[in-house]
Parts: sequence; C-alpha cells; structure tokens
Amino acid sequence: MFRMKPGNNLLERSIRIIIENQDEGGAYIASPNFTVYNYSWFRDGSYIAYAMDLFGVFNSSWLFHNWCASVINKRKNKIINTISKIKSNCNLDQSDLLHTRYCLNGEDGTEEWENFQLDGFGVWLWSLRQHVIISKNELSSEILQAVESVIQYLIALWKTPCYDLWEENPDTIHIYTLASICSGLISAQDITGKNYSSAITAIKDFLFTKGIHNDHFIKHINSEKVDSSLLALSIPYELVSIDNSVMKNTVGKIEKDLLTAGGLHRFRDDSYYGGGEWPLLTAWLGLYYARNGECNKAREMKELVRLKADSQGQLPEQIPNELFFKDNYDYWFMRWGPIAKPLLWSHAMYIILCNKIEEWC
Repeated sequence: MFRMKPGNNLLERSIRIIIENQDEGGAYIASPNFTVYNYSWFRDGSYIAYAMDLFGVFNSSWLFHNWCASVINKRKNKIINTISKIKSNCNLDQSDLLHTRYCLNGEDGTEEWENFQLDGFGVWLWSLRQHVIISKNELSSEILQAVESVIQYLIALWKTPCYDLWEENPDTIHIYTLASICSGLISAQDITGKNYSSAITAIKDFLFTKGIHNDHFIKHINSEKVDSSLLALSIPYELVSIDNSVMKNTVGKIEKDLLTAGGLHRFRDDSYYGGGEWPLLTAWLGLYYARNGECNKAREMKELVRLKADSQGQLPEQIPNELFFKDNYDYWFMRWGPIAKPLLWSHAMYIILCNKIEEWC
C-alpha cells in the first residue's frame, strides 16, 4: 500500500480536501465553491473513494459506498418498475430513470439537469470491488441489495442512448459508458458470485464492432473522433490490454489531438468554459504512461497537475490556458462564475497517479 513520502504537499492537501468535503452521511460534494456542483455524483465519488482506499482511508470510502447503497435502495421499486416497462416494450420517461447527481442527503436534485447517465453506476460497481479487494471489508446486506438492483438496471438499459460522462450527446451510445458498464458487471460477478457473462459478452461485442473507426476507439458510435475518457478502456478497467494495437492507436490520437503543453483536453470540439486542460485527465494519461512503463512521461504528467494547484493546494476542474473556443469561456463565466475549484475528482486522480507511479515505476 502506498505511504506518503515527505515533501509531497499536494498529495497531503488533496487527501485533506477530500476528507473535509465529505458529508457526515458519506456523500462527497463534487465542488464546494461551485453552486451547480454542490451535489454528489456516483461517477466522481467512485473515483474519489478508490483514491481513499489506495491511501488506506477506508472509513471514508466505506461511508461513501454505504451512502450509494442507501440512494439505490430508496429507489428499488422505481428500478423494478423501469425494468418491467422495458420488458413490456413500454416507452420510458424521465421519471423512470435514476438521476446522476444527488443532494448530500440522498434526495434528487430539483433543478433541471442532464440526469440520464449510466456510466456512474458501472463505475460504482468497479469501485466497490476495489474497496473489497484493498480494505478486506465485507459488504453488508444493504450494499449487496443495492448491487443487485444496479446490475439489473444496467443490464436492462446498457444499449439505451444516454448522456455521456461529460453530460452531453444524449442521443447516442458512448464508448466510455459501455466500458464503465462492462467493467461494473465484471466486478459484480466477483462481488456476488453470480454469472453475468451473457450481458458482458454482448456489451464487449458491441463495443469492439461499433466502437472502432480507422483502427482506434471513438468517442461514441456516431463519431469518428477520440475522447480522453477512452483511456479508461485500458486504465483502470482493463478491458483492453495496454499494448493492444487499437488502444495504442487511440492513445496516439489522443496525444496528437488533445494533449497540449499544459495538459490534456476532453475532446476536440469542447466548448465548456472554452475547452481548457483538465488536470484529472492529465493525471489519467499519466496513469496510462505509468502502466505502460513510460515512467518519465508519467512523472511529467504528475508535475503538470501539481503546477495547476493554487497557493491553497486546490486543483480546478480545468485550466483555460489553451482553449478550443475562447468565446465560450466568457459565456460560461457569466452564467456560472469562475471554473469549479477545488474539484474533488481532480484531487482524487492526482492521488491515484501518485500511488500508481510508486507501484508501477
């Protein structure tokens, strides 16, 4: 297990920021100083919990996983009804679908939001398995009940178009989302001891037939472009080998299209706050490099992230150094104010990168 070395102040600060911004009920607030992020996402929180597990802060991750289970179990009947409607070929409406973000007390947010996102539930199953492996904790009956509900929900809905992890493009199927669901179901097999190979095989077949163009993975099935989230197919989900030729081509295209001097961008036509560099994605690329034995590159990515922290050791969601759409920065600034900072997911990815450089390099 990774132990903090003297001198890494950002690592220590990142852990403290996460702990300070976890609600007593277990939810991690996405960003405390950005009003529309004063919620907890399954996606963000699952990566944050994993970071806490890697550092041995098991009480924090355990609280989060129990919070997730309570959110799901409160909506068990809703999940059952939704699956029943799907089996009866009935049309779904928004009220049938689980939200992607929740108030810290576990209630649905009331503001309009891009709520139908499936990846976060897959990431939660993956993160929960990592928690069991690392902490050796046994799962409660409440958590196992929630796991069963999430499994059935994902199996029923995986091929349904939804918003991606960036909360965009709701009318198509996203490769990162499929990878998250597939990894979640693989993890669920280990958690429950049950076999979900039929769904896993179907998702993999779809992913490898519909998710590749010109010998690289693509953002979604209606696109020919890459997205930095495609790194997840290899790290951390391990659905594709680090030395797979399609994966290598994908990373090469991500580097060519999305990596600039200050770090990694999300995707080429990103207009959110102008489309700046995301520290969490820079760290994610560092994870790929570390796993691939490119340790100097991994450390370079780590240093790029460290340099993005302010004087209080806070990492933002993104940095507007090089923007794809400069005019859009002003639009979002006027609408929602300064870029979210600190973003707990950014700090989590830095923690994970520090750990894996120690482990792999």
